Amino acid sequence: MSSYTATIVQLLEFNRLMTLKLLEEIAQTKDPIAALTYQPGPQRAHIGWQIMHIAITEEAFATERLRSTSSKLTDWFPQFQKGSVADNNLPAVDVIQSVLAQSRVNLLDAISQITEEDLDLIPDGLTERGWTNRRALQILCWHEAHHQGQAHFLFNSWKSKQ
Repeated sequence: MSSYTATIVQLLEFNRLMTLKLLEEIAQTKDPIAALTYQPGPQRAHIGWQIMHIAITEEAFATERLRSTSSKLTDWFPQFQKGSVADNNLPAVDVIQSVLAQSRVNLLDAISQITEEDLDLIPDGLTERGWTNRRALQILCWHEAHHQGQAHFLFNSWKSKQ
């Protein structure tokens, strides 16, 4: 693994720590599902969607974008991929944690196969976007922090109404 990808992995680990910390705090509430389904408005993404979207996006990068391989999580794609509309059919906290863990294992495996020489290549799965492996890794680091921040803000908003 190159020093660049090793740094990306460290950033991803920190981001995930913050996401899991938030999810654990939600799990400790009297009604985790009420917290997870809290929305800022009708058909807007709720906390659960934000967190599952993190996992499903990582899985899509791991299996379709950075390399071409099959996923065991594709049943979740329609509900939580970019452009989907949040509904209240959410899995329990332990299932969300499991999906986050599975997608992360797959993503780390995909990242481990990117060499220093591959960083500025555009993988087949990102040709349409014109993103190199380097850009994809940067976006992945930003993506979790972005959606974790949205989920954290929503959780604080939900708590203020309790």
